[in-house]
Amino acid sequence: MTTTALFILLFVFMLMGMPVAVALGLSSLLTIMAFGHDSLASLSLKLYETSEHFTLMAIPFFVLAGAFMTTGGVARRMIRFAIAAVGHLHGGLAIASVMACVLFAAVSGSSPATVVAVGSIVIAGMVRAGYPQSFAAGVICNAGTLGILIPPSIVMVVYGAVTETSVGALFMAGVVPGLLLGLVLMVAIYIVARVRNMPRQPRASAGEVLAAGRDSIWGLLLIVIILGGIYGGIFTPTEAAAVAAVYAFAIAVFVYRDIGMRQVPEVLIDAAKVTIMLMFIIANALLFAHVLTTERIPQAIAEQIIAWDMSAWQFLIVVNILLLVAGAFMEPTGIILILAPILFPIATQMGIDPVHLGIIMVINLEIGMVTPPVGLNLFVTAGITKMSIGQVVRAALPWLLLLLTYL
Repeated sequence: MTTTALFILLFVFMLMGMPVAVALGLSSLLTIMAFGHDSLASLSLKLYETSEHFTLMAIPFFVLAGAFMTTGGVARRMIRFAIAAVGHLHGGLAIASVMACVLFAAVSGSSPATVVAVGSIVIAGMVRAGYPQSFAAGVICNAGTLGILIPPSIVMVVYGAVTETSVGALFMAGVVPGLLLGLVLMVAIYIVARVRNMPRQPRASAGEVLAAGRDSIWGLLLIVIILGGIYGGIFTPTEAAAVAAVYAFAIAVFVYRDIGMRQVPEVLIDAAKVTIMLMFIIANALLFAHVLTTERIPQAIAEQIIAWDMSAWQFLIVVNILLLVAGAFMEPTGIILILAPILFPIATQMGIDPVHLGIIMVINLEIGMVTPPVGLNLFVTAGITKMSIGQVVRAALPWLLLLLTYL
């Protein structure tokens, strides 16, 4: 009865148009008041406890680092380096765009931020070079999804906090799938470009490649600092996020000088807005997870699945389908916060590695970023290109099918 009431209230509130965070918190509160035994005082304490989770402290710092990198000229320098390195190939500008998304994803941790930072520069450049706008938009819309798969990833931080899985292990596990997906996109672009005889850039000299690499080295070093520091045991992911924020500030303001000190408060406010939004969703979602745990809902579902004698691979297929459907209607953070507390105990009982489950969830959710009707990358790309959502969906569809094949 409690389970039914909880999920009915959640879906009713969401269908009414309530924000996900409010729907999660209100459905949890009403369910506890009607069926539970917790007091309102204990609920307020629970909200406070979730908001001070040490792992979650990484989120505002990664958001701030990404804000400085996006506002500054880091993306522009990475794009210049990528074009110098691979621009001479068939479809070289598009391949360089994917390469730039891979590099920027490793400093931003956000898919929409990657689309904005890279897409706002390269889409117009690709169109001027003779590429169809739909081709350019489709490539960037899908390549931007690498922002939540290649570490550091805010979605991975949230999954680690909810399931108490090592964020460092998740980051390490995301490197190879992220680079491999970027390579798959580049190879596909090269094949399409050769067939359609798309433009090539003049081959850059070795000196030009080295100059572009040297110009972008300060942004690329952030990747080394974050991942090298975590895997070298120098600091935790949360401490790495704090170091990244300070480093990004220093690079944007004092090294590249793309941002003046007068612009810093504006960047801080923008980062604070994103952080408050994310933390409000997380706090309410963890309250939702608290209700699930208190009522033993995940355990009951796990016992039922085990009673059906479902194997691990069958369970993972069900998980993939569930996440692909959910990704079409919700953003990744909300899905992780709702489904991870349910799926994690089941996967654990079936012997599935928590890190493996986390990467599967992230890959599915990055596909959701380009799946209508609520794919965030679709809306961001439409805003950059001034195309309609329908046009962006059609442009992204061939590359979306490639992502599904990769999955």
